[in-house]
Amino acid sequence: MSRAARFAGRHVLVTGSTGMAASAARAIAAEGGAVFAVSRTEAHLRALADEVRAAGGQCAWHAADLRREEEVDAAFAAFHAHFGRLDAVYGVAGVSGRRLGDGPVHEASLEGWDAVIAANATSQFLVARAAVRRMLAHRPDAHGQRGALLLMSSALATHPAPAFFATHAYAASKGAIDGLTRALAAYYAAEGIRVNAIAPALVATPMSRRAQDDPAIVAYLGEKQPLADGPIDADAVTATALHLLSDDARMVTGQIVAVDGGWGVSEPRSTPRRA
Repeated sequence: MSRAARFAGRHVLVTGSTGMAASAARAIAAEGGAVFAVSRTEAHLRALADEVRAAGGQCAWHAADLRREEEVDAAFAAFHAHFGRLDAVYGVAGVSGRRLGDGPVHEASLEGWDAVIAANATSQFLVARAAVRRMLAHRPDAHGQRGALLLMSSALATHPAPAFFATHAYAASKGAIDGLTRALAAYYAAEGIRVNAIAPALVATPMSRRAQDDPAIVAYLGEKQPLADGPIDADAVTATALHLLSDDARMVTGQIVAVDGGWGVSEPRSTPRRA
């Protein structure tokens, strides 16, 4: 199958409607897939669907708060009513946390901790649970598989950067996703369900606007992410995500794949002091 048709006849649910989620939705549709986008913001969902359709692709949407069990289940029911078989899920939606009260643990509030864990970890658990329940009901495809699930981790789960990114609840939430990914992959491999996670470093998205507007952070990223020489373009993350969601990666499960521009192996020449 040509790369342009990797998702032909396949139905993919993507959580989120801007940044990396929007990039993935556009790319999946361009490769023949039918996209179902889920996020809290109707205006963003509508704009994304209109853009994908204008380019000749398929995109439906459903607004939901992914922290809420009943809304996640309703979103998956809406997907089923619209498309039927669920072939893949890309769980992108999440928050950065600082505006919610996240920060160094001695400064962070319990409310901030709870909010970040709910938005980043609980939401991924609820999405994964709903996806697996649907996929278990599928008949295996020609490769003996029932579906693929890709969760969203972060370079900060394993490679902290205390000078500029001391958001400890955020790091913990992404570490939880790493553990969940491996546990799900181990349990459901025999059922033909693949589960992986992608771990970007700092990507140029609306969520990272604060960092992108800080000259000191931009200078830091130039050395910390040398392959990008600054923030990573969302489409570069999408390229890896689509591989993991497609049959090209049908023998890959239980992996946390870093797309970090060199973050994990690079050290700036002069380590900045904590902000």
